Amino acid sequence: MTTALIVAAGSGSRAGGALPKQFQPVAGRPMLRHAVEAFRHNPAIDAVVVVVAVGQEDFAREAVDDVRLVIGGATRRESVANGLKAVETARVLVHDAARPFVPAAVIDRVLAALDDAPGVTPVLPVADTLVRGEALLGEVVPRDGVWRVQTPQGFDTATLRRAHAAWDDSAEASDDAQMVRRLGLPVALVQGDPMLDKVTQPQDFAAAEARAGWEWRSATGFDVHRLEAGEELWLGGVLVPHDRGLSGHSDADVALHALTDALLGTIAAGDIGTHFPPSDPQWKGAASHRFLTHAAELIAAKGGQIAFVDLTIICEAPKIGPHRAGMQARIAALLGLSPERVSIKATTTERLGFTGRGEGIAAQASATVRLPGWTGATA
Repeated sequence: MTTALIVAAGSGSRAGGALPKQFQPVAGRPMLRHAVEAFRHNPAIDAVVVVVAVGQEDFAREAVDDVRLVIGGATRRESVANGLKAVETARVLVHDAARPFVPAAVIDRVLAALDDAPGVTPVLPVADTLVRGEALLGEVVPRDGVWRVQTPQGFDTATLRRAHAAWDDSAEASDDAQMVRRLGLPVALVQGDPMLDKVTQPQDFAAAEARAGWEWRSATGFDVHRLEAGEELWLGGVLVPHDRGLSGHSDADVALHALTDALLGTIAAGDIGTHFPPSDPQWKGAASHRFLTHAAELIAAKGGQIAFVDLTIICEAPKIGPHRAGMQARIAALLGLSPERVSIKATTTERLGFTGRGEGIAAQASATVRLPGWTGATA
């Protein structure tokens, strides 16, 4: 059995920002969450332990839920040592939270090599020329046999504990592989991945975003409700004066219903009836803006961002023009968008069909969102 021990106890001061870097967003999610989910989704990982600094517990719980937290120490080495106390499996993978994107193939390679060695680390070859020197160019350092060391590093848990116990406290170790090697034990090398590049400086966030990529999705929604006397007419989140209103289980805002379905469609989350069934009495007379914000929250939970929404209201009456700006402002506020990202149009059916006869109002909508392209599930 194997535990993933994620070290997230640093201050992240070099990266800047109000939050330590491991809790700052990258590709729509906190950096730590990417790493945690990559290990959670791997069937070979039985447990995940996260090491955080004192006072960072709330940040960590907001970034990831249902994960065991351990308080770290003043250095990375001390933090790993504290985390090892919570490890109950025979093998452990030690990973830096500042490397948010963990390819499944790297995890698999490390675990496979761990069958034949007490320690394993992923590495990449050095592509750049290496030289010595300070103000002046010095001698070239041969690149043969020189590697960039990454994490996750895999170990026999008992061996890593022994390495930490034997380490000289007056010296610091930048990683755990060198501590195991100091015991005279072999550390195997496996192929790493550029996705594992570390986020350290402010400019590294842009590079990480580029590595993760984004996926653009669009979806549509459609809805219709009957006009009846004695009902209020809610359209686009605005109460519109009219001699009749729309009839439905909720407030029957046909525009927000269509838009809700469009948003749900971008994440393949069913339709409005899936989340708010008309058979459920708690939604009787409910304000439809609750449905719209629910869909937006589901997108946000996936790290997505709503880029643009487009709405067409189909009716003979009332006239939509006088209320267009109000609807636009209301929808923009509900979705956290600027008004220019909310398009509202109106049309008639030239007195054809149920809308042409004034029996009801229809609406069709489209939504465009961007979602993190990186899932951690593939190599």
